[in-house]
Amino acid sequence: MHAPPRTVRPRILRAAAVSAALALSACSAGPAGPAAAPPGEVKLTVMTPAATSEVGTVTWNLPTGEPTTLDPAKAGDYSPSTVQVNLCDSLLRLNADYSAGPGLATAWRSPDPKTLVLDLRKDVTFWNGNPMTAADVVASLTRQRDPAVQSVNAPVLDSVRDITATGPHQVTVRFHRPDRLFTKFLVSGFGAISEAAYMKQAGSAYGTARGGLMCTGPFKLSSWKPGQSITAVRNDRYWDAALRPKAAALTFTFITDANTLTSALLSGQVDGSYELPSTAAKALAGSGAGTVYHGPSTQTVFIGATGPDSPLADRRIVDALSLVLDRQAIVRSVYDGAAEPLKTVIPPLVWQHGEASQVYADAYRALPDVQKPDLAKARQLVEQANPGRRTINVAMGAGDQQSLQILTLLQAGAKQIGLDVSIKQLQPTQMSGLFYDPSLRQGLDATMVLGYVQVPDPVSYVPLLTTPGSMFNWTGYRNPKVSELLAQAQGASDAADSAARFAAAQAIYTRDLALLTVAGPYERVFVNKRITGVPASFAYISMPWAAHLGGTS
Repeated sequence: MHAPPRTVRPRILRAAAVSAALALSACSAGPAGPAAAPPGEVKLTVMTPAATSEVGTVTWNLPTGEPTTLDPAKAGDYSPSTVQVNLCDSLLRLNADYSAGPGLATAWRSPDPKTLVLDLRKDVTFWNGNPMTAADVVASLTRQRDPAVQSVNAPVLDSVRDITATGPHQVTVRFHRPDRLFTKFLVSGFGAISEAAYMKQAGSAYGTARGGLMCTGPFKLSSWKPGQSITAVRNDRYWDAALRPKAAALTFTFITDANTLTSALLSGQVDGSYELPSTAAKALAGSGAGTVYHGPSTQTVFIGATGPDSPLADRRIVDALSLVLDRQAIVRSVYDGAAEPLKTVIPPLVWQHGEASQVYADAYRALPDVQKPDLAKARQLVEQANPGRRTINVAMGAGDQQSLQILTLLQAGAKQIGLDVSIKQLQPTQMSGLFYDPSLRQGLDATMVLGYVQVPDPVSYVPLLTTPGSMFNWTGYRNPKVSELLAQAQGASDAADSAARFAAAQAIYTRDLALLTVAGPYERVFVNKRITGVPASFAYISMPWAAHLGGTS
């Protein structure tokens, strides 16, 4: 869901979601080096040391498995986004420090609250040498409204009246109502541009191993061997001279088993990986094979009910299970300190470095603290709810040791209060698919959500969970006041006003929305001794991270 479970698809899991500190201004990435670390916890790093030389083929792993598509309109999960961001540039670019600046658009302005004008670069070509024009931008954005495309970003267009080319290198967006989020989404796959003629010719195969891609990014798709690997090669004509890749090629592998991945990283068979499992990090730290870095992140881990008939659709059951979880122990034992307990579903980094951050900070501080384990109170809540079924079937991705540890702890605690948690491990395709296909949720009561907020505004994520009829509002949650406040927050022209309205909604849904929040993990990335330069922050999910990659000598 990004998406919730892994922002808008898990983007909601992504948010669908980017992050925290995206100041929509022309900023460059901050200097490499550590960010402030929470007292007593791991040191956080924004960028790994800069690359100093070129390197040949780099093998990078996708621990959540093989993508089903690389179409930017559909790339709303970890694996597809990790690849796609290096292939298809977006109109605005996210930096490792969560600032944002020009991408394929050099400037943007709002002559009135219902109009956005984008000025495009004039020196950009697609991989095939054809120039990028306003027509390509219009086609890339508007196709995501077509139900046949099945774009994870379709809700971003809800407020849009029309998108037109108002010049060879200018696009104008007109809205039915003011929408402060639209511009922020341009850093994501929603704002990624493909060649219109190529997309039309490829049709529904666009973004697949058969249909391919045609974009403007620093790497171009070379081959996709289903079940084996994806290879991208350097785009020597890349328009951004400052980011022309030092790596000649990237080969992406799909190792989902933590032990197998650890062996591949130790041996040098694989050079690096984001979303490194904690078990792999333990084995790799101090091994001499390379370096494990932790970075700031907008990821959020929670457990959500899969339907209105689930025992977890009752907030009393959620609260009871919450009272058997020791979050501090989970941070220590599951994440090795590389996480923080969350009071609500939105991690603080989403708003921490942006406009009106103090308003958000005050609102977060005012939320109730995560309660310590209390079995007696938990038993009372279960008896009050008196669920018709006391067995709760919870889905998780097979091979995800961190989710398994969390659910095993939950299972043990639930047993003490009269509930039975049954853990169902699903293969990656089935796990990812259940977020979009209701039939795959049959027989399940809940699922682990490894989500992330891609856009640096909480309103980009929360409506996916709270709006009646929304893709991820599986329990039928309905609170008119929450919906009203979130709509006002999205349409507000003033950042402080938007933050205040969101805060009022957050105070309500944090009490009554049936979600069991667990933690906010930090990013964890490994690079071996021969490479460096990649972002260590979670911003990698929306930026051409591999363009920074290179050799160490």
